[in-house]
Amino acid sequence: MKLLGISLPTVTLLAGVLMQTPAPRQPIDVAKLGPQVSERVPDFSLKDQNGKTWTLQSIMGPKGAMLVFYRSADW
Repeated sequence: MKLLGISLPTVTLLAGVLMQTPAPRQPIDVAKLGPQVSERVPDFSLKDQNGKTWTLQSIMGPKGAMLVFYRSADW
């Protein structure tokens, strides 16, 4: 038997694949991911995408600094 030119075993296999649900994920403990909000970070020296070196002191302003960590998809 064929449905839209596709055999029944193929349709059954495709339906089974499409209906699979991913395994439940474990909750992420954000306290283990790095510095937390309002926590002091150690001095650092890092280069940006243009090769310019930045330190904690170089980005510190009169009210402090905000560090944002962004994970790129191509890491």
